Amino acid sequence: MKASLSLIRLVAIAGSVLMLAGYASAQEQYVRFEGTTCTATPYLHCPDSECSGPTVINEGNVVEMKTRRTYFLDYPCDLKKGEKITFVLSLHGAGSYGNWQRNYFPIMDYKDKYRLVIATPNSPTRVWSEADDQYLQNIVNFVFDQIGRENIKAFWLVGHSQGGMTSNRIVRTDFFKDKVDGWLSLSGGRLGGSPGRGATFAPTGSAPGAAPAAGAAPATPGAARPAAPAASPTGAPPGMAAAMAALREPPANDFSFIYETGRREMDDKGLPETSDWAKKYNCGTRSNPQEIVDTKAGYVYDTSRLNQLRPGWGLMPAPGKAEVYTFPDCKDGRIVADVVRIDKGHTEGLEPKVTEELIKLMLSAKGGKLQQVH
Repeated sequence: MKASLSLIRLVAIAGSVLMLAGYASAQEQYVRFEGTTCTATPYLHCPDSECSGPTVINEGNVVEMKTRRTYFLDYPCDLKKGEKITFVLSLHGAGSYGNWQRNYFPIMDYKDKYRLVIATPNSPTRVWSEADDQYLQNIVNFVFDQIGRENIKAFWLVGHSQGGMTSNRIVRTDFFKDKVDGWLSLSGGRLGGSPGRGATFAPTGSAPGAAPAAGAAPATPGAARPAAPAASPTGAPPGMAAAMAALREPPANDFSFIYETGRREMDDKGLPETSDWAKKYNCGTRSNPQEIVDTKAGYVYDTSRLNQLRPGWGLMPAPGKAEVYTFPDCKDGRIVADVVRIDKGHTEGLEPKVTEELIKLMLSAKGGKLQQVH
């Protein structure tokens, strides 16, 4: 009898050991970026409404070890070693923060479905400049080293407002120009001809000719209004003038380009029907619009300027519609597209379905530049 009980215990222990070993083996197959944790619900995700000031101004829980500056890194918790992913570097606008950007363009909600790795950094001055370039390059190199260039099927820059202008500047630099497969500009300038600005775009109180604090973080009710970046003598925040000047000449390198904007940000002429960037790739005539209907509002907005009632700058988040225009049959598999959110301004966070449509456009474009870099 004692011998039978001992045998049973031995079998039970052996089974437990094998089970634990199998679990550990399975865990070892998943990618964990060094210095990060991974949770099913993204860290500091805003609720559906009334996202708090302390939440949106957070600068992330991942440390870039060379500069000791922080950032956010979102990726699928079940990401397997050797799995192919799309890497996105997402830049906030002037006067804003990394976590506001994450919730303004919430692609982290789709990281599992579309196998995305998303880095969202912060500028300590809240306005991007060349002083931030090494920090951004360090983040990109970290992701490359951790996951392997061979596993990154496409690398996209995303930027809201001055973050878009910064994307336009850095995509021309030696570090980025042979790596980036595409740029998504969220009201950050349109390659191939930009629309005019609407009369209610700039918030009141700005210095004459000054660019607004694009992407300014919302404040909690009763909280102090976030400070806008100081204007330079020319009237634009530091780094803004150079970024705007860069938009006047198209980049020489090749990549896909998607432009998204709110209808209320533009003047009465609206979006140009043609695009010089589309002509560069011999794309076809712009398509009729595809309508996207969102029944759910975005997560964030600029609460600090709601009393100014500037629709071009942005009002409260709300459900809405968007129109997607594509220039078909571009050579070399490039994508050129425009997306206009109807009845939206500059700072209302993007809604779920239009966010997902932008991801689909990004993923439909040709990638693979990193595999060509030696």
